[in-house]
Amino acid sequence: LPMAFRDVNARRHIGLQQLSSFASTGRTFLGPVKSHKFIVDEITNQSSLICSAVRLIESLDLTSAAGQLLNETIQAQNKEFKTGMSTLLFLVGAWSNAVVECLQQNIPVPAIVSVMSEGLNSCCERIQCLQIPIPDVKRELCSSRVRPKAFESKIGQVGCDGLTNPWNLLCFQRDISATEEVIPINSCSHQGDGCNFNECLVSPLAGFGSVTSVVKAVGDKSPSVLSGSGVTASSWITRKLTHSRHFSTPGKSRFSSQQGDFQGDPSAPSADLCGCCGLGHLVLALSHGNQSSVKLLQSIAAHQRETAECSDSAQINITEIMTCCVLGLPESYSSVSPGFVTLVSPEQATVIKHFADKTLRVLLMDGDLTEQYRHLGFNRARNVRTVLEHPDPQAGRAGDTWLSRMSDILMSFEVNLVLVKGDVCETVMERCIASRILVIGRVARDVLRAFGAATGAQAVTYLSQLNASCIGNGAWAELWKASDGRAVDLGELVPARISAGGIALLTAVLTTALPARAQLLEDQFWTLLYRLHHALKDGKVFPGGGAVELLCLSHIQALAEQPGRPGNDKAVGELPSPRLAECKSMVLQALASGWRQYLSVLLCNTARASSELEAGASVERHLQKAAACGSPSAYILEEFRRGGVLRSGSDPLPDQVTDLKVCDNVAAKTEAWRRALDLVLLVLQTDAEIITGPGRNQILNSPVSSEFMFL
Repeated sequence: LPMAFRDVNARRHIGLQQLSSFASTGRTFLGPVKSHKFIVDEITNQSSLICSAVRLIESLDLTSAAGQLLNETIQAQNKEFKTGMSTLLFLVGAWSNAVVECLQQNIPVPAIVSVMSEGLNSCCERIQCLQIPIPDVKRELCSSRVRPKAFESKIGQVGCDGLTNPWNLLCFQRDISATEEVIPINSCSHQGDGCNFNECLVSPLAGFGSVTSVVKAVGDKSPSVLSGSGVTASSWITRKLTHSRHFSTPGKSRFSSQQGDFQGDPSAPSADLCGCCGLGHLVLALSHGNQSSVKLLQSIAAHQRETAECSDSAQINITEIMTCCVLGLPESYSSVSPGFVTLVSPEQATVIKHFADKTLRVLLMDGDLTEQYRHLGFNRARNVRTVLEHPDPQAGRAGDTWLSRMSDILMSFEVNLVLVKGDVCETVMERCIASRILVIGRVARDVLRAFGAATGAQAVTYLSQLNASCIGNGAWAELWKASDGRAVDLGELVPARISAGGIALLTAVLTTALPARAQLLEDQFWTLLYRLHHALKDGKVFPGGGAVELLCLSHIQALAEQPGRPGNDKAVGELPSPRLAECKSMVLQALASGWRQYLSVLLCNTARASSELEAGASVERHLQKAAACGSPSAYILEEFRRGGVLRSGSDPLPDQVTDLKVCDNVAAKTEAWRRALDLVLLVLQTDAEIITGPGRNQILNSPVSSEFMFL
């Protein structure tokens, strides 16, 4: 076959430039305030709204070798964690540019690979001190739910991050102890430059629904006066609110009783909103500002705890959760419904209406309901094509014979509901609808498993295997109803709910009036769900908002001043000693530049800095303060407790977006870093791109034909 050869040119490495170009398209995906992108299909002219690196990469034309490697890396991260792809994509671009700069300074490739790898390993070890165990998350997040400096000025302002915010109020109330006490804070050894942390704190007191108190710093005996009220805190807190909409009676649920749907309205949270399964605070911290999915996940956590055999379990069972997107309704109608919610045709909806108040006999099929289906053990080789097995003069009637036989089997066992894992033949669907048998195709395996456990049904591969012991009982079907109790009939597809007594299955029904947002809402929901799943699996989380990256940046700068530590000297032994030290320092600075750019873009995307230059200056100030305190990790943790590491004095964003403390997954974040650097170093170590195949003329006519040498 014709082949073309192209040198990647070490000084301006083509593969690294391609990675940088691809990654630059996802810069706006960092942070809680993301910029969405429209993806338009040139064939169908349909558009969709995306806000994730996975959907972006799927939409790009990644025909180059570097692009395909990037796609594989993103997909691997998504398959394992379902989060961290935006961070991975950004760092791929940042570190690609940094490595190109190292190449332009004639630093050997082995030195770059060795020092960067060892530097990242050192950072991953250093940041372990920032990990917060899950049992401590509630205490960490609520210890300064009302920010120390801003509490006295904001407590009288409606809508600010004080007791007037219902989300904060619930968190604030649940951690109050019986007596008032003064809590001293360990400050840094250096008391200047913002390191004096003995500020006014809000200390939790007494049980749920009790009074609260303002605790001053050690040695401060001045009365606490609420701004704008003219009264002291001690007199203000003695008034107990009994008719406030922010308080609810313990034991009573605000979940809607309609169909067992759980609405979880953030404007009227339940008594266990922040404490459900001990996960309420964690869900909020992992949401990264995604409030629409928070209420759904809190509802799921509350329901799974009620139905769990062990009430102390704080795990989320992902296999028991499904999603269904319903178009045509406002997003406020999103809810969680027990059972399986899916979209059916109007003809199937007519059958469901006939099933009103009836229990159904269930059949589960682990395959396709078609005449040609053969399970995996009987699938023929793909490269063998059978023209004709044996002549049959009545071949045209074979399909009718099979269809009649399958229909007779279903009727003989009085089956009302058939759930099929694979595809369903149109003729079978039509025959079943005429016989008032509801057939649902493309059902997830977890759904089949849940219905099998609840109804006693056993899955079969072919209808010919059916016997009485395979049929389940006790299921029912109805049209899904919105939170106001009305059925939803949107014409083309109708949402229906299929359930059974004691079924361990929940469906998050995501509603939207904009079809382009459907995929976005579903992606956001699953991202938050998997963040919670991995946080519980890891048993710990990182403080978010740039805290971990700031410590890495501080640590790398310290290593750069002592360049003898990271790196394999054997890999760069040919360099003289002064040059070796200089190379290590430059490579470490290149590694640090990735996190520096990450923090700068994060500040810009959250509107806390008007430009990357201003953001970089803010990051540098925090680095200086951390170094002045003597313990960068202690400074970062204390800043996190005070309301955010990179927080500025005046944030233009709403409090519900910026005031929520953010947490990140431990394994997902560190693995995203490793995958990003591994990809960059892999592309760095390639020296040529060889193209095989019959595309000689296409390459010759391309603008880059002069770069190729044909073999």
